[in-house]
Amino acid sequence: MLGGMPGPVLTTSPLPALASAQPATPGGLDTAAGLLVPHDGEPVLDVRERPERWALLWLIGAAVRQDVPVLAWGTGAALAGRALGAVIYPPGPVWPTEWSAPPRGAAAQREQGSVPVRWTLGRVTALAAPELPTAELDAFLAALPAWSSRRPGSDLEALGGPDALRRVVAAFYARARQDAVIGPIFAAHVHDWDAHVDRVTAFWSTVLGGGAQWRGHLGGAHAGLGLRSAHVERWLALWSQTVHAELAPDTAARLDARARVMARRLRGPPRAET
Repeated sequence: MLGGMPGPVLTTSPLPALASAQPATPGGLDTAAGLLVPHDGEPVLDVRERPERWALLWLIGAAVRQDVPVLAWGTGAALAGRALGAVIYPPGPVWPTEWSAPPRGAAAQREQGSVPVRWTLGRVTALAAPELPTAELDAFLAALPAWSSRRPGSDLEALGGPDALRRVVAAFYARARQDAVIGPIFAAHVHDWDAHVDRVTAFWSTVLGGGAQWRGHLGGAHAGLGLRSAHVERWLALWSQTVHAELAPDTAARLDARARVMARRLRGPPRAET
């Protein structure tokens, strides 16, 4: 970690000019002081059958969503632009590498002909040239201590992470098992409560942006239980009571809203009147 930095500086490619920079990973964004996206000469426009490029685009987007400062140059700047929804142009007479138009809301500080050679958007700084001026790197590093605030990268992170989520799920089932309406259904079908809580926690982790922890189908998981509208309504009411008792109001409201979407799916389409 660089002296005075709130965390490590990450880089998507080896960077001899900053030997202390660490390889960028999605998990590393949580504690990163900043993200460097150097020119690597790899494609930006055509990334078909290039999963590592899609992963890099996702990483840059995740950094932006979490307010991690980003400095990108060359093809790295084009990647940053693409991650932010900008138009990407191929190399040609006007510029030797792929380059990005400024994304919506960005400010172009310098232009060379039709090419914006430097643009900024929030905490993202992008330079079209493949070589990064030392002054740009120094200015970026000097600004990082003042940019230490972060936004949660997902609803799961806002909730407090997997352990906090499991506590919420366990608290819900403590209520549900004692409930006269839905308690008997769980008693008849759940025989290993620890395993069940783990499965439901994995499901909610996936829903809340924690990665593919659960693979399955919501309807299939509840098929054969004999669920009626009254059961779904009671499940929804108990879930709402639990999340509002366990979580901050804004986080509880988001989980409540997610559950209401699921409830509509569990109820199925309304039946036509005959």
